[in-house]
Amino acid sequence: MRDPGQRFRATYVALTRSGAMAERVTQAFRCLEDCDLCARYCHVDRRRSIEGAVCRTGEQAVVHSYGPHHGEEGPLSGSRGSGTIFFSWCNLRCDFCQNWDISRKGFGVESTPTELAAMMLDLQTRGCHNINLVSPSHVVAQIIAAVDIAARNGLILPLVYNTGGYDSIEALRLLDGIIDIYMPDMKYSDAALAHRLSHVRDYVQVNRMAVREMHRQVGDLVLDEHGIAQRGLLVRHLVLPDNASGTDRVLEFLAKEISGNTYVNLMDQYRPCYRADEHPSLDRPITSAEFRRALRWAHDLELERLDQRYSRF
Repeated sequence: MRDPGQRFRATYVALTRSGAMAERVTQAFRCLEDCDLCARYCHVDRRRSIEGAVCRTGEQAVVHSYGPHHGEEGPLSGSRGSGTIFFSWCNLRCDFCQNWDISRKGFGVESTPTELAAMMLDLQTRGCHNINLVSPSHVVAQIIAAVDIAARNGLILPLVYNTGGYDSIEALRLLDGIIDIYMPDMKYSDAALAHRLSHVRDYVQVNRMAVREMHRQVGDLVLDEHGIAQRGLLVRHLVLPDNASGTDRVLEFLAKEISGNTYVNLMDQYRPCYRADEHPSLDRPITSAEFRRALRWAHDLELERLDQRYSRF
């Protein structure tokens, strides 16, 4: 879906100018004191301690790295790159995580909202098409505070919420009108498998509720005349060996319960890493036949907006 006639305007800019963003910051940090800002619902006072917090993140976000990224989906990377900020730690515990050194070891530097805002403005100065917040679910309060500062200092780029998909409704409602592009994973269609591989019992229920809310806020993905994403929903799904992730049912949910116009990245890059060897079903990469089957399921459901820019098949 392209919208060549309408100039992009980030809605968070208006929120900041009206003063409503400052109220969101207050609400978000209040939530941080009895944390419900991801679907773990730890209810830890993260402004005082990280004891009991699955994300192991306190009042300051931990940033692993940031910079222009040219390996994201085509509508995000474009010609100048997506301005990624990689947050350390995670609210999931995926045994096959390909970024486990970031998500499980937490390497990075604690950063204040002012420092996060400076990163966002630097990425804008470097010409990036958007600000891509990677693994943001546990640092929603810190992100909102940073966006408020950055917007008051000239930030106007679309904000991408690049999440594992285990997000609380409370957090998403705080982000309504702030996030322009939601990019959640939909990892599974089977709750028992999600529990075994990612160590959360209710992933499927939470994930589908979150995706519905994201789509309610931003709708289908809208591209500008150059094919660059401006606003909307983009869903990622990693195809696992032997259809362990339930690709057919994930795609059916998107087609029938979200939108037949959903932009989907069916990812073929699964490879065994981290603790995948503890699960015999995950001890190999997927085959070309398995990926072609996933594509066929998408086409049968008339999901035609598929990102295949870097498909190895």
